[in-house]
Parts: sequence; C-alpha cells; structure tokens
Amino acid sequence: MTRRILVTGGAGYIGSHACVELLEAGFEVSVVDNLSNSKAEALRRVEKLTGRNIAFHQADIRDATAMEELFQSKRIDAVIHFAGLKAVGESVKKPLLYYSNNVAGTCTLLNAMACAGVKDLVFSSSCTVYGQPKSLPIREDCALEAVNPYGQTKLTIEFMLKDLAASDGDWNISILRYFNPVGAHPSGLIGEDPLGVPDNLMPYITKVAVGELDELSVWGNDYDTPDGTCIRDYIHVVDLVRGHICALAGLENNPGVITHNLGTGTGYSVLDVIKGFSKATGESIPYRIAPRRKGDAPAVYADPTRAEQELGWRAERDLEDMCADALRWQRENPKGY
Repeated sequence: MTRRILVTGGAGYIGSHACVELLEAGFEVSVVDNLSNSKAEALRRVEKLTGRNIAFHQADIRDATAMEELFQSKRIDAVIHFAGLKAVGESVKKPLLYYSNNVAGTCTLLNAMACAGVKDLVFSSSCTVYGQPKSLPIREDCALEAVNPYGQTKLTIEFMLKDLAASDGDWNISILRYFNPVGAHPSGLIGEDPLGVPDNLMPYITKVAVGELDELSVWGNDYDTPDGTCIRDYIHVVDLVRGHICALAGLENNPGVITHNLGTGTGYSVLDVIKGFSKATGESIPYRIAPRRKGDAPAVYADPTRAEQELGWRAERDLEDMCADALRWQRENPKGY
C-alpha cells in the first residue's frame, strides 16, 4: 500500500524539495502551509517536475480546527514537519512570535495527529540546538545549549517529542538536526526565495552574482579560524531532503525517538564559499568586511557518522554542485517565484 505523507511547510524551500523526492520515491503527498513565507507556485512547479499531484491545504498549524479536519478528511500515515519560522535575528526581536508559531504550532499538530492515530513523525530540527559547540565535529550526544530564541524553540520541541514518546510507546519520531542547507533543484525550477535581503550566505551571494545586490557583507574576519571568517557545514538541499526518505524508512523499525545530524562533515569558511562559488560559476563576488554579528560561533560542522550507520544516508554533492545549482535557480528566477 502506498504510504501517504503530510508535509507541513511543504511550499517552503526545504519542504518543496522534499515533496519532489517523496513523489519520485512513490509516496502520496499532502501539504499544509499558511504561505506566510512561501509561495503556492513552488508546489505547482513540483507537480510539473514530477508529473504527480499534491493535495494542498492552505492553513496554519496553530489552527486546531483546521488540523483536526485535515486529519479526519484523509488517511495519513506519517508527517514530515517543516513548518516554522527560522530567522535567528527576527527571533531575537520577536521571541513570542517564534514560541507561538514553532512550539505552540507543533503542540497543536501533535494533538491532531494523536487524535487521528498518526504517530510517525520526522521533525525538522537544527544544529542551532548545540549553540556554541565545545568540540568539533559535532556529534548527536554533544551538549544542547541553544543561544537564541529560534534555537530554543527547536530544542523545546525536541524535549516535547521525547516526553511524548516516553508517555506513549506507539510514537516513532525521527529528529533531524540540519546544518546549513544551500543550493537548489538541478532543474532550476525550485529554490530558495527569501524575503528582502537574505540572512543566509548562499542566497546573498547569488543575488550579488546577478547584480541584484552590490556586494556581500562578510560578518567579521577576526575569528579563531584559518582565514578569520566563520566556518559552517553547507549541505545541498537535495542531499538533505533525501535524508528524510531514509528517516521515514527508519521509522518502520519502531525506534521510538531517534536523532541524527544531517551535514557533510566538512567545514567551509565564508571566504572558502566565495572562492568556491567563483570557481564553480566564473562569477566574481565583491565583498566587504563588516563587524561581527552577535551570537555567531567561529566554527560549526557535523559528524554525520550516525546517519550513515543507522539510516544508510550520506551527502553526495560537493560545494561546486551547491554553488552551480544555486546560481542556476537565481538566474532563471531573478524575482523568485
């Protein structure tokens, strides 16, 4: 029997790429998204890419009535939960918005799932739960010390999920801690479409590359790293979402709660990415050194060994692939969706 997957936040950057992989793997897909930071056009393009249909429900996961009606209206076998706000800076300015949307929204979703007897869940967490890491590479058993409201919401949800599974052994939950998703689908049809000036490095670089922004701001060059700029673990979004297919398969073994890092295990500095982008695309990226941003750790990169051993997953695409695919999306969609 074909498994039916509900994808929350499925019209977003990572969610839309996950829909492609799910459909191509033979799953039936429904999406719930309030379109607060996404576009329905992304789902239309997913359908074009795959030749498959998506059942789209425009609703907010905080709306208990809408969630209950959704689970009553069709059979759902498992949920992949992406829906949530994700800008660190905004979370510092608007913490209650983040707790309401991310934590309270997840609680409402879980209640609806429980009422419907749907107890398989893949949760989109983040490496921000580790805060300022005390050792590298970061393993899943490292200390959890989120240092901003966004990270705290992810960590709070993780604790909530573990408590839920401890209270009811029928729950099977995969917690996936992402590192830094970048890139786009190789077709150029779907990609990252941030509002305003991007917070993240790669979409900032691509907007400079196509002339939409004049230059890239590099936030600090005096960190304790080889070139003084921050080091991060960048992972191609297609590799990332394929990790979710592996996670769904892992839930069939009734593991209770399992937690995995999704990263490459390789750290690239900001200047490494700029140089790699120029090498991959032939585009020169003008940049200026700006003051440090509050809360940025010098280096953050994963130990992805557990995901390979337990899920059979590993990242396959390199920095050149990430850069080339990101620029293709930006060039073919200069105004986004």
